[in-house]
Amino acid sequence: MLHNGGSARCMFQIDPSEGLVEITSETEKMKYSFKRIGLAAFVVCGLGLSTAQAEELLVGVELPMTGTLARVGAGMQEGIMVAVDVFNKMNSKHKIKAITVDNESAPAKAIAAVEKLASQGVLAIDGGYGSNNIAPASDAANKLGLVYVTSGGVDDSLVNSGRKNFFRINNSAGYQKAMVGLLSDLKVKSVSIVYSTKEATSGLARDLEKTLVPKGVTVVTHAFDPAMTDFKPIINKIKLQDKSEVIAMVGYENDYVGILRAARVLKPSVKAMVGVWSLATPKMAADFPDLMPNVYGTAVLSFPAQFKTAEGKSFNEAYQRLYKKEPDYLGQFGYVQSMLLFNAMARAADKGTLKKDGVAEEMRKTDAETLIGRVQFGANGDNLNFSHRMGQHQGNNIVIVWPQSDATGKANFPGVPW
Repeated sequence: MLHNGGSARCMFQIDPSEGLVEITSETEKMKYSFKRIGLAAFVVCGLGLSTAQAEELLVGVELPMTGTLARVGAGMQEGIMVAVDVFNKMNSKHKIKAITVDNESAPAKAIAAVEKLASQGVLAIDGGYGSNNIAPASDAANKLGLVYVTSGGVDDSLVNSGRKNFFRINNSAGYQKAMVGLLSDLKVKSVSIVYSTKEATSGLARDLEKTLVPKGVTVVTHAFDPAMTDFKPIINKIKLQDKSEVIAMVGYENDYVGILRAARVLKPSVKAMVGVWSLATPKMAADFPDLMPNVYGTAVLSFPAQFKTAEGKSFNEAYQRLYKKEPDYLGQFGYVQSMLLFNAMARAADKGTLKKDGVAEEMRKTDAETLIGRVQFGANGDNLNFSHRMGQHQGNNIVIVWPQSDATGKANFPGVPW
């Protein structure tokens, strides 16, 4: 069944017998099925049928639903759709309708996605993953006068290049603080940093080195091309030459998998494998159970998740109702950025400034306690208060091990996957 919400804007093909949603690739004209987002897509597409009395606010979502970043794109999509569900249940005056376009994990497709969404009348752009995709996409949004909000890019050039309509809820400094904090608490004396030469990853690696060296930590760095798949030469150098206590991985999902596979074969004498984004997730544990034991990564949430606030419980209930599983941090980030955007849009609508830079103005006024802490945006669109946590895969769980104030368990140290 093809459902277009009465306006031919909803780009989902739904098979009600299977609970599947298909998104069509613009260039390849191929269909991809995502069972995990089917129900949420159906909910969003169906909003027009049940909320005719409320003002409908269109939001464009551009995400990597296929390609190398598809796993993280799907995770953020879940959080965005949970935000749509929660917001629409709480707000009788305004209803959000989300339109998703797959950017296929490619910068050119990200630009095309923004332009397509703009042509369909969206009032803002939500989503994006990977700084190299977000930069051109947010530039396109800026030229079109649209707010662009994300949690998927930490390259500092994103907020230092004059993008007046760009907002993000996380940043490199928060990831650096978390990694350095963990390594300091573990009293690590030597680290080998293996990092992708992409802008965000190389920037974080440089900042990590600059922070660790003054603390008396011996640091050796190993850069790799984003296209690399065989990490055994780098791991062999670490094993025979560096002889570091810890390997710090600054990359993306496919990089982690390659590094961990090489390390599992060569078995360097390290005490820990530490990474950053998109690593300490239940999805990674499910997909790569032999690679994840004892691995550390940034994580806002433990798994199973623990929520104490009313908003947290509402988020958790909606997430499990829509997806029949525990939420992870990708979904939580997607939810937080979206709720901030939706509330800003509603305030602008109430003031009659939606078409007069009102959404950007309301985003700049944001001062909210959220599921990731207090969020305020500086003049450059960066979150002034972001700080991350570190989690560790332990059995079937992800345990928060840093900072101590938020810890849900103790670190297994030394501890590696092999």
